[in-house]
Amino acid sequence: METHYRTCNICEALCGIEIQHEGENIISIKGDEKDPLSRGHICPKAVALQDFYFDEDRLKSPLKKTENGFEEISWDEAFKITVSKFKEIQKAHGNDAVAIFLGNPNAHNMGNLLFLRPFLKELKTRSRFSASSVDQMPHHVAAQEMLGHTLLNPVPDLDRTNYLLIMGANPIVSNGSMMSSPDIGKRLRSIQDRGGKIVVIDPRRTETANKADDHLFIKPETDVLFILALIHVLFEKGKIRLQHLIESVSGIEEIESIVKEYSPEYVAPLIGIEAEKIRAIALGMADADKAVLYSRMGLSTQTFGGLCLWLTNVFNILNGNFDREGGMMFPSPAIDPITFSPKKGKPKHKSVLLSRVRKLPKYLGEIPSSSLADEIETEGEGQIKALFCVAGNPVLSVPNGTKVEKAFEKLDFLVCSDIYLTETSRHADIIFPATSGLEISQYDITFLNLAIRNIAKYSPPMFPKKGNTMHDWEILDELTARLKGEKRSGLTPEMYVEMALQMSPYAKQGLNLKKLKEHPHGIDLGPLRTCLKERIQTDDEIIVLAPNVFLDDLKRLATSINSEKGQNDFPFQMIGRRVLRQHNTWTHNSHRLSKGKNECTLMIHPADAARLNIDSGEHVSVTSRVGEIKAETKVTDEIMEGVVSLPQGFGASKKSNMKIAAAQNSVSINDLTDDLRIDLLTGNAAVNGVRVKILKLEQSNATA
Repeated sequence: METHYRTCNICEALCGIEIQHEGENIISIKGDEKDPLSRGHICPKAVALQDFYFDEDRLKSPLKKTENGFEEISWDEAFKITVSKFKEIQKAHGNDAVAIFLGNPNAHNMGNLLFLRPFLKELKTRSRFSASSVDQMPHHVAAQEMLGHTLLNPVPDLDRTNYLLIMGANPIVSNGSMMSSPDIGKRLRSIQDRGGKIVVIDPRRTETANKADDHLFIKPETDVLFILALIHVLFEKGKIRLQHLIESVSGIEEIESIVKEYSPEYVAPLIGIEAEKIRAIALGMADADKAVLYSRMGLSTQTFGGLCLWLTNVFNILNGNFDREGGMMFPSPAIDPITFSPKKGKPKHKSVLLSRVRKLPKYLGEIPSSSLADEIETEGEGQIKALFCVAGNPVLSVPNGTKVEKAFEKLDFLVCSDIYLTETSRHADIIFPATSGLEISQYDITFLNLAIRNIAKYSPPMFPKKGNTMHDWEILDELTARLKGEKRSGLTPEMYVEMALQMSPYAKQGLNLKKLKEHPHGIDLGPLRTCLKERIQTDDEIIVLAPNVFLDDLKRLATSINSEKGQNDFPFQMIGRRVLRQHNTWTHNSHRLSKGKNECTLMIHPADAARLNIDSGEHVSVTSRVGEIKAETKVTDEIMEGVVSLPQGFGASKKSNMKIAAAQNSVSINDLTDDLRIDLLTGNAAVNGVRVKILKLEQSNATA
């Protein structure tokens, strides 16, 4: 029997796992107790890695769409057709007529991250989309405007804080998001064991809220007002303390002026939290020795997501808990993405670039994914005629998925790189079958830059490639070479990693790929440390507390307060939720993760259910401006009155080849989310707070 150690790359948690096997027969998958970050923790998803490798539904050869359905073709033919069509379309309609969409798994795959850049350089398109603008763009915009670089995203120093305020996040289920923190349950208990406090602000009493010292319901879309009130109290009570950043912050006066009108008494009736409780939280955090406000998905995916994440940073800075032990800190990764794209001293765009159709802001060089269908359907220069979708399923993951699917039918050419025939790839002309988690090597470039402890770890492939598949990076490298008319680069992800480690500050300590291979559990590089002054990318190395883009957006906030628009026709606000045993759209074909009770249910408060004469287990229709779905109800006081919740990532249909996923008869929340609801500041989709109406199923059918 052999033992293989690696990092699970399904979600952000970076759990170290130990796999015992005899050849391709897996005996067990369990947590690696010697992993310096996860410390033996494992969640149910990691156990399912074997399901993806052995799945009979996996694509195992390149496919070409014909009049009689898909047929297997050679890799050479698949590449020839793809490159020929890309060149033909770009010659006829311009480079931007060929677009690319990058799904979430790209961030978990070092090969993709390393080989995408040369591919995009050769493709020469500005039509780029990704999951980032349906998830986290406000984090990146706040980092760019305040600290000079989109990837300077702080994380909570969980292992040393004494007061943790969580907004719009459920880390017990996610193990952290924009914060790689495995074994989160034990870490939260440790805060309480050392006399600290955890408070959760959320429209749902989440699994994390149940473990916290206090939970307060808040009306969706009002989180920005709550944070403004927290900052108001800091100024009102003279609690501003910048600590070691006292000479490194500009814009304090502007912030003080802004928050004057947002007193706890003013915002309380708007957000549903009493003024006294707002003050108690603000003062409790101000008086705590080490405190941190952590905001995540629920805040970044609303119409004021940009303001929420900006003000989260502002609060942590003014409360003296930024770049400081126990507060919001910055990892010092062995491979630092900022090293390869420094912004300090570089020319800056004087204004934000805007998308072609809806004039939405473009950050990270991307068009907001909420406008993907518009860019395909709207004629004119730059209209998208072809799309390359890499490890993504936008029909299920992008707002108004029905509209996206209809737009795909109008493309001249669609290529997908995927492990399955999905709701998106079933429309493709060519499908490249890619490898899965156990077949790839991994050094986590993205999430070690968001980890709550500095570590370095390399995982070799465990199994050979299944069937006639290729690694995503090999597909990208081959396409790049053929677009150039040259041979493959000959480079591998390991070569890139070795070069990057040679540039690392840890290289002086002898850190290299050979050493990582000798330490399969990973190497502990120590706790987070104060390091912002050496990493900040503003030219003057000063934190910009009050960037103009945020100050200007406050006007939009002011006009939206007390708005009644849509409340009569669509009386409920819908929020998403995460499910522990699933991740986004691609894990639902695992029998280990999909067994048991139906988790794709609509949570509704008992008082709302009583008014609608609805019981748990009954089916209802849920309708928004853009669509209608039918869902099973779960009546529970875990959800705030007037709010309902559906999980994200579900909705696989029998039109895909994912038999286990399709058998669940689940629904996609993105058949209801509205592509016109967007954070106009950052371009991020506002998938939380969508207005919906609910009817018992028989009522809906009677009027259909």
